[in-house]
Amino acid sequence: MFTLGPIGFVTPWLLAALVALPVLWLILRAIPPAPIRRAFPGVALLLGLEDEDSEADRTPWWLLLLRMLAVGAMILGFAGPVLNPDPVQSGSGPLVVLVDDSYAAAPDWAARLDAAEQRLEAAAASGRRVAVVALNDLPPEGGLPLRAASDAQARLEGLLPKAWPVDHAPALEWLDTVEGGFETLWISDGLAGSDRAALARELQARGGLTVMEPPSPRIGLQPARIADGMVRLSATRSRAEAPQEIEVTGQGPDPAGIERELARATLTFEQGATEAVAEISLPPELRNRIDRFEVEGVRSAGTVSLTDDTLRRRKVALIGGASEEGLELLSPLHYLREALEPTADVLEGTLSDLIAASPDVFILADVAALAPGDKDALEEWVAEGGLLLRFAGPRLAAADTGRGEVDPLLPVRLRVGGRDVGGAMSWGEPRGLAPFPEDSPFYGLEIPDDVQVTSQVLAEPGPQLAERTIAALADGTPLVTRKTLADGQVVLVHVSANAEWSTLPLSGLFVQMLERLAVSTRTGAPEAGELEGTTWVPETLLDGFGSLDDAGERPGVAGERLTGTVGPDLPPGLYADEDRRVAVNVIGEDDVLRPASWPAAVTPEWAGEREETDLSGLLLLLALAALAVDVIASLYLSGRLTRGGDGGKAAATAALFGIALMIAPEARAQEAATPTESPEAAPIAAASEVTLAFVRTGDPELDRVSEAGLLGLSQQLFQRTSVEPNPPVGVDIESDELAVYPILYWPVSAEQPAPSAEAYAKLNAYLRGGGMIVFDTRDGDVAGFGSSATPEGSRLRTLARPLDIPPLEPVPEDHVLTRTFYLLSDFPGRYFGQAVWVEASPPDAERAEGMPFRNLNDGVTPVIIGGNDWASAWAVNENGTPMLPVGRGFAGERQREIAYRFGVNLVMHVLTGNYKSDQVHVPALLERLGQ
Repeated sequence: MFTLGPIGFVTPWLLAALVALPVLWLILRAIPPAPIRRAFPGVALLLGLEDEDSEADRTPWWLLLLRMLAVGAMILGFAGPVLNPDPVQSGSGPLVVLVDDSYAAAPDWAARLDAAEQRLEAAAASGRRVAVVALNDLPPEGGLPLRAASDAQARLEGLLPKAWPVDHAPALEWLDTVEGGFETLWISDGLAGSDRAALARELQARGGLTVMEPPSPRIGLQPARIADGMVRLSATRSRAEAPQEIEVTGQGPDPAGIERELARATLTFEQGATEAVAEISLPPELRNRIDRFEVEGVRSAGTVSLTDDTLRRRKVALIGGASEEGLELLSPLHYLREALEPTADVLEGTLSDLIAASPDVFILADVAALAPGDKDALEEWVAEGGLLLRFAGPRLAAADTGRGEVDPLLPVRLRVGGRDVGGAMSWGEPRGLAPFPEDSPFYGLEIPDDVQVTSQVLAEPGPQLAERTIAALADGTPLVTRKTLADGQVVLVHVSANAEWSTLPLSGLFVQMLERLAVSTRTGAPEAGELEGTTWVPETLLDGFGSLDDAGERPGVAGERLTGTVGPDLPPGLYADEDRRVAVNVIGEDDVLRPASWPAAVTPEWAGEREETDLSGLLLLLALAALAVDVIASLYLSGRLTRGGDGGKAAATAALFGIALMIAPEARAQEAATPTESPEAAPIAAASEVTLAFVRTGDPELDRVSEAGLLGLSQQLFQRTSVEPNPPVGVDIESDELAVYPILYWPVSAEQPAPSAEAYAKLNAYLRGGGMIVFDTRDGDVAGFGSSATPEGSRLRTLARPLDIPPLEPVPEDHVLTRTFYLLSDFPGRYFGQAVWVEASPPDAERAEGMPFRNLNDGVTPVIIGGNDWASAWAVNENGTPMLPVGRGFAGERQREIAYRFGVNLVMHVLTGNYKSDQVHVPALLERLGQ
């Protein structure tokens, strides 16, 4: 491409025609020739007469200039002028494309791949060999993995960002094994790294380095914390630039299990600040449902903060025995309150009121007996999965509860009386605690020497006593016993909850034991010492785009590793150890993002800073307008307009009409629908003719593209088929009638709210009634159907889960969708080459002898799922021209044409079913297929 300042030319050799403009000026100047002057005596008889009509003997200079400008505009237009062309790298020799495939690169990943693809196309045109190296992968062995540029493109398309930062040290070591020079294109994620500068200097020495780096700052979301009863959200950015606001949403399941936005906060970066903080107040029920916070509109693992036990404060219900008035330190609940209030929400009241509040844990401190109704209600609550923690005391020791017969609300039977120092069943001195066994939830806790027990209630010996004992005194006497009750647990501490029978409530061990029993939660992340010797199993993991996916069979991680930095051996996600959960996030609480620093000779650039604008159409339009004006001016100068002849008037009218066509918007086959007078009129109008509909997502830009896409498809149907559809409409699935629309185009966005239960019921009825929903994730389906590698793919899985969708399969080559109107083998939109999913064919469908396809039934697939962004390829603007670019050059327009053909096949499939499978069509299809 030849460039002149900000303008480039695709076919610059056509500019040579501009040299002919001076010659053209002379030719036009000489035509018509000057009149010959002759002396004729008879002319004297005409002296004094005035000629109303006169003609110029030469073409006026301004008309010559107009014609020259028209020709010049045509030459420039055909040369393919482009404003702000994207510079294409040129050179010779090997080219290495280094990619920072970290979480920070995910927000603009598609733009990075496009930029790299342009460089590879330029390298292919120059015959250069290329190596594509992702810096988060293991360095390739055996030197540079050079290959043809076309093969390197396949490697590039398969890259995905990782959910951890890039470590440049392995790449620096790998360069020591590579011989020879090469040119490098480094697509940077924009964040600082310890070995980045050293690697850049080494690459410069090897043959030149070009760095592409996004101009916008990178944003990271730090873990949410509870401070003074408020949820504290904080974010960091890599550059201290202009003020910036970001929206942070809390996501989690609602009571029906549907993923929804449960909280929202606005974080503001002040001028020159790199940190932003906001606090929100949430009730415990809502706060405990939130499983992650994320920055709205940014696809990156760094903008997602998973929540764990540090945010989920449990609701603990306390019921205690009577204590002497005014003696707070003797209260059975005093030490429990002190231990729980920093980390849990403590509830007190009557047992019936507390059960209605749905607590996570019930604690009975020296409560010997319950009313029959309360006892039954509490037993039912435990059986449904609750945890009942009981403490002994004088009242329980003196009562008959648990003696003789088995009490379902006690883990063991109790002996009459108790055991204390100096009593009938006495110790000679207070007893300490024995080390906790490996199968105990308290295993690994350090026992202080000053923890002593002076009194306790005793368990009746029995065959199950040993397996139900999870803590014991030094002499083997059970101290804490536990049993299961259906889905719940009952735990008894055989000493009192105050300091009357032991010093346990006065020690830190008391708080740790409550934590291990999942009664309370930690106020911060666990320390390395607490994690030593434990193994944590990943439950869900984050990918580079910030989407959650199941960890599958991934092995566990040593507890000591959880406090380290994320990487391939510790991907960010949620890790579990029995009843505890720890979130490993990309950005830590104290992490700060810093911009990348480069050597002085390296100036990062970014291909997306200036948008290319094709000026060909504008220049050609100006040329045609100038020629139309020239026609009118020529008619005027010749006198044909002033003489009023019909021919002159007709020519002038035609010229004016041509100018009007170029200026006015192109007439479309279908005008916008006139707003209906009432909501009831819309479905009536839609039922009268075929009407394509799209689901309104709440995103104005996305809805605009969807409407323009269906309008473009409707125009193609009008021109190519006998279908004359109404203008497309947007529907609200919560309130609008769906049955009158044969197709619902549903563009999936990551922020789209989930429909209500009533809306899902309507959608399922729509599918069962023969309607079709076309789900389009618009992400190029980078990881295939069913994956959550992109936020749109993850959102689709959530949105589609309540729908009654049959088993799916990629479109088989003999599916009727490939031949309802056009013969197709691919179904591109703005993207191409990705699988499109339809209802799976019956397992007994067999291909008949001599037929190119199976004998399928007459049904229509109720859903089509893909990510090719079909609406963007179909979309037209108010002039009827394509709204958005598809591909490049002729190949892109061919891709748009195939996208239109797929849309026509789609509509014809909905309207006609599988009639193309009938045998009557076989001869014609075989002839067209060339068989």
